[in-house]
Order: sequence, then structure tokens, then C-alpha cells
Amino acid sequence: MNLLEVKALQVHFAQGGGLFRSGSHRIRAVDDVSFSVAPGETVGLVGESGCGKTTVGRAVIKLIEPTAGSVWFEGQNIVPLKGKALRSLRRRFQMVFQDPYSSLNPRMTVQEIIGEALDIHKLTSTPDQRSNRVQALLESVGLDAAHASRYPHEFSGGQRQRIGIARALAVEPKFIVCDEPVSALDVSVQAQVVNLLRDLQREKGIAYLFVAHDLAVVEHISHRILVMYLGRIVESGPSRSVTGSPVHPYTQALLSAVPVVDPDSKQKRILLPGDVPSPLHPPTGCPFHPRCPIAQKQCQTERPLLREIRPAHHVACHLA
Repeated sequence: MNLLEVKALQVHFAQGGGLFRSGSHRIRAVDDVSFSVAPGETVGLVGESGCGKTTVGRAVIKLIEPTAGSVWFEGQNIVPLKGKALRSLRRRFQMVFQDPYSSLNPRMTVQEIIGEALDIHKLTSTPDQRSNRVQALLESVGLDAAHASRYPHEFSGGQRQRIGIARALAVEPKFIVCDEPVSALDVSVQAQVVNLLRDLQREKGIAYLFVAHDLAVVEHISHRILVMYLGRIVESGPSRSVTGSPVHPYTQALLSAVPVVDPDSKQKRILLPGDVPSPLHPPTGCPFHPRCPIAQKQCQTERPLLREIRPAHHVACHLA
């Protein structure tokens, strides 16, 4: 049984017409997205900025209200849940945010930041238990427990992200959305944080939705990869299959941008023409056709559906 089942998820935002105009348009940030996450699995969600991947991550844990579709977590649809019913489930899923500089309250000590979740969910009964639990969490993410009384500005970027991970772990979740968790960090620190997440997964059996724009990072940590373009999944499959034999022209372009260490490599960069279309006025047919180097007339009018081309490997392309 899957831990998470996302079915036909849509998230639309109203684009107001201005102060004296009543009309509005709908921005299709997420448009008919479906996927699953098994217990202890990492699913990578990758795509350019503005493709809707962060919105997906926030919607599946109800930080953003879905417009349509369902999100089944441990067999329960969480989309209709509100108030106390939703709060009782929040222990089971958490989020690690992109920017470690802004996601931590600068006026709170590390003890208070991590302890806040313990207080909300009443997971400790005495101050000593709370303090011991915070110290244990800090040690589990590779930080000195003696630094619990410090403030966020006293830590480096990588250390702050570790604090964010410790905060997410405080309530012992089964599922964590990692929203670009290493994009604001130096390359050497990125590897440390990614390895920490993998170690924690092996130790605690946590499942991740790992949102990122860097395919090299996603490939390193993910069991499966979803490639997203303009609010839709255009390719999905096992990590090695997607990165080793990409089928969709967009996935091929993303992979061509990943730096290659081998100086003898003959990999050529695929430069896509134009910019990502606005989700306010998405193209007809295939959303990628205005930039696709192999697009044909059919692509302009018919929307391709995800279909299996190899075992567990799906692609939304008429020409695949």
C-alpha cells in the first residue's frame, strides 16, 4: 500500500482584474497531476522555476488548498479535512523549506524552534523531557546539543538547514516534503545535507517528496523521478531509467544542462527557444510544443497523455 496517493490534483489561483475591475483569470499552477509515494521511498519532482513543483509539494500537505483532485495519505483523503481533524494528521507529514535563512524565526532559540512542535502536539510532559528530546534531535542531524540555546544567526546556512530538518523530525513524521532544501547552499554543503537525508531515511523509514530544479541532485537521492512542465507531469519513472534514457524532449534538455566531469564527454547542450509560457494562458495541445525541437501539427492541438513506454516509465509525448 502506498503512503501517499495523489490523484488528478489541480491548483488554480485567481488573477484579479485590478481595483476597479471585477473580472479575473485563473492561473493553472498545477493541472491534473497524479503520482504516488511508497513508505520509505524518495520521489524527486524536478522542473524549471515556475513549473508548479513547489505548489504541488505544498498542496499535498495542505499548506495550499487544492482546487480539485484528491490526496490520500495512509488511506485517508486529506483534501476535505480542516481544523482539528487536519491538525491531528500534521504529525504524520512535515516540510523542510528552501531558504534556511528565512524559514527559522530569528527571535527564537534553537531550543524554542524545535521545541515548539513538541509543545503543539504535546509530545513531552516535562521541561526536562522537552530539553532532552531537542538535544537528541540536534545530535541526530549532526549538530552539537550544547548549541540549543543559540539563535539562528549564529549558524551557517548548512547548519540552519539541519535545524530545519530537526524541526521536521521532532514529530516523528512518515513523510516529508523537501522543497529545494539544498538550492541555497554551497555545493560541498549540498552533498552533506543530501547524505544526511538519505541516512535519516534508512534509519527511520521516512518517505520524501524531493522538489528541486537540479537533476544531478535529484538523481543522487531519488528512487523515482517526476519531470514537470507548466503544471503537468511530462515524464516519470525509475531514477536510472529517466536520467539514463530520457524520452521526452524537455527531459533531454534538462539533462543536457547537467555539468559533466569527463573532459572527453561529447554531450551537447540542448538550448530550448523562447521562455516557459504563462500558466495564465497555457498553449493548446502539448504544453511544450512552442519550444519543442521535434513538434508536429498534432502537438499543437492534441494534449498527450502519460503512457507507459518501458516498465514503470511513462511519458506524455505523441512522438515517443
